[in-house]
Amino acid sequence: MSREAIQQKIREWDEKVIAKALAKAPERRSRFETTSAIEVKRLFTPVDVEDDAYLEKVGIPGQYPFTRGVQPTMYRGRFWTMRQYAGFGTAEQTNERYKYLLEQGQTGLSVAFDLPTQIGYDSDHELAEGEVGKVGVAIDTLRDMEILFDGIPLDKVSTSMTINSPAAVLLAMYLAVAEKQGVAKEKLQGTIQNDLLKEYVARGTYIFPPQQSLKVITDILAYCKTNVPQWNTISISGYHIREAGSSAVQEVAFTLANAIAYVEAAVGAGMDVDEFAGRLSFFFNCHNNLLEEVAKFRAARRLWAKIMRDRFKAKDPRSMMLRFHTQTAGSSLTAQQPDNNIIRVTVQTLAAVMGGTQSLHTNSRDEALCLPTEDSVMIALRTQQIAAYESGVADTVDPFGGSYCVEALTDEIEAKALAYIEKIDNLGGVVKAIEAGYVQQEIADSAYAYQKAVELGEQVVVGVNLFQVQEGPPSRLLKVDAAVEAYQKQKLVKLKAERDAAGTKACLETLRRVAVEGGNVVVPIYEAVKTYASLGEICGVLRGVYGEYTAAG
Repeated sequence: MSREAIQQKIREWDEKVIAKALAKAPERRSRFETTSAIEVKRLFTPVDVEDDAYLEKVGIPGQYPFTRGVQPTMYRGRFWTMRQYAGFGTAEQTNERYKYLLEQGQTGLSVAFDLPTQIGYDSDHELAEGEVGKVGVAIDTLRDMEILFDGIPLDKVSTSMTINSPAAVLLAMYLAVAEKQGVAKEKLQGTIQNDLLKEYVARGTYIFPPQQSLKVITDILAYCKTNVPQWNTISISGYHIREAGSSAVQEVAFTLANAIAYVEAAVGAGMDVDEFAGRLSFFFNCHNNLLEEVAKFRAARRLWAKIMRDRFKAKDPRSMMLRFHTQTAGSSLTAQQPDNNIIRVTVQTLAAVMGGTQSLHTNSRDEALCLPTEDSVMIALRTQQIAAYESGVADTVDPFGGSYCVEALTDEIEAKALAYIEKIDNLGGVVKAIEAGYVQQEIADSAYAYQKAVELGEQVVVGVNLFQVQEGPPSRLLKVDAAVEAYQKQKLVKLKAERDAAGTKACLETLRRVAVEGGNVVVPIYEAVKTYASLGEICGVLRGVYGEYTAAG
């Protein structure tokens, strides 16, 4: 049937069927749209999709433009990595949680660090007071990292570390633990987030100014290319951009704009794009609008493939693959009726899997109230396992591929994200756009619009602005003992008294000299770590050379 014939049929349907239906029972609202203000039409048909561009726009799984997935058979061969994000209190406590999760069938580790660690301060720093071990595990020295992975063979697990400004330090500690275990660097698999640009607009755990941060990131890319070839050197994160309030379109646009800046920095430092681009990875959020989220992942893959092929002239297909980890949306979880969060996470899990994620973390039902308890973590992990083994969604590649609705949404999200990237290019690139406050303002406007819709009741959040119930105070919450801070401080004092102080001092001085001369800082950081130089000492040296970033206004 021709497009004209379909359009004529739709017009007749509107006039003869829909008009009567609406007169009898009006629709719930005049316009249905996604969180990115993309209209969700009453009906999607072949008219909304360019069928004659199938190979160019949709294609075959495992082949350019990777819309349908980066692997030919996707989960028919192997499920996604089930990687629960965990870390709290001391390295000893977190090590116990890791072993528990691995016993329950988790297939990868994901390390959450506390705030002092994330911004390069030791547990005894005055700014660390009250925050040690609270939102993640406290890591001050290699001794903590040794305890964290005690009894966990690093050649058998893949480890992701959500760390940014001090990423080089935590990576060096991980490499040193592997060396002590007798595991060659070439065998290590995992990821460091190492994505500083999103820190300036979404999270705030930055240390150095943008240009100096890009320099350290480039150092890590160059070091790992040669020494840790299976390691994903950066996980370019849209997750935190979305948590800050962006729309799905903005999440794709700003994430890929940051990725463009990283690739440009590496190429500018003399690296060939095909030498490092295959080890870039991405980290996305997954919200409740299942159709939009599936389309978002497909659009991001296709747009990145085009950027790498056309803008950076990549030739290796692996350089064009957008491989990503997904975490369900923490910002979608509610303190009210927390068991409802189990259903939210289930919907988000299905969207991530049907969107083709390579690994997944499912949030726990109580995370709007506290760090997750063991019971809650178990339910979150079982959600992934039931989706994998019982739902059937992993049995075919790209199950929504060919859906008129999802294909149309994929096209729309790609077009709108590309428009944002072009705007950022016109501003002089993402660093200039961040310095001008453009990205921050766009996210803030989106967050405001969403919150306003919730408060007006236009956006329903079950249990919050509709279907409320009277609830008592929450119980059985996980709380980090205040004694953790004192324990970390005592451990640090003891270690500094026992280590080779002269050797540590010499390594820190070497690091300072290399940083001043503009050399690659990863090797001197690695050597300093092995003398048990602390995270705070190493970051302090780099602060002295690179300076610290202060947000405008």
